[in-house]
Amino acid sequence: MTASPAIVGTSTDPVPFTYDASRTILYALGVGAKAAELDYLYEGRGPKVLPTFAVVPAYEALMAVMARAGISFDKVVHGHQKVTLARPIPPAATIRSVATVSAIYDLKRMAQVIITTSSHTAEGEHLFDTEWGILVLDAGGFGGEAPPAREAGAPSRAPDAVVESVTSPEQALLYRLLGDGNPLHADPDFPLVQRFEGKPILHGLCTYGFALRAVAQGLAGGDAQAVEEFAARFTKPVWPGDALRTEMWREGSKVWFRTMTKERGDAVLSHGTARLR
Repeated sequence: MTASPAIVGTSTDPVPFTYDASRTILYALGVGAKAAELDYLYEGRGPKVLPTFAVVPAYEALMAVMARAGISFDKVVHGHQKVTLARPIPPAATIRSVATVSAIYDLKRMAQVIITTSSHTAEGEHLFDTEWGILVLDAGGFGGEAPPAREAGAPSRAPDAVVESVTSPEQALLYRLLGDGNPLHADPDFPLVQRFEGKPILHGLCTYGFALRAVAQGLAGGDAQAVEEFAARFTKPVWPGDALRTEMWREGSKVWFRTMTKERGDAVLSHGTARLR
């Protein structure tokens, strides 16, 4: 990729994605849902759909716009993710998503490309939007503007809630069934795995889903559909089997959170924010 503001505005035609309750249940299991969260795991109760499922229908549109903009997939790192819901996601639907390159920023040694998607039902009802912060390695220094300043972080007081959970050794093998088949998350012999202590790492979006469940449990009485917006930066890797600790603070409808590994104390999701109904 030759980084340039010229790619801003690149977009796709609507990309269709059809799913049923089995897919949303697989997603919930993929991000660690347990039997106590039966509303998200049993079609007899809907099922309800976790808000961060939005990244699954939007993923194909993301891939399509990256290809159209000439962004090389072997040179990218996922920097941040945001999901904003217009209404609860139905348990079965055909969704059409349009992806757009909304901005590009110059980080000198790399470029930050902001890709947004907007998703509607086949009938035209707006369901959700997503924002993907994609870091393109070796693509900076083109003289573009710097990204906006980061929002202020969490309050300095003790957390209002803390939720701990444990990923399974098979977590990445389960999550990859949702569409991200990158061997980085499965094959210990894949060359890129050697950069991560020789062990496949967990998908960042899987950790993101774990954090969504933690915020719902800690501050929304377990009702994940109370979360209308959810965003975080990906900072360090998680290995399947790691234990996660999510700390959170609430002021009105606004939530700040961060997720760490208990084993190493690393912040794996930072600058986390959510908005509750």
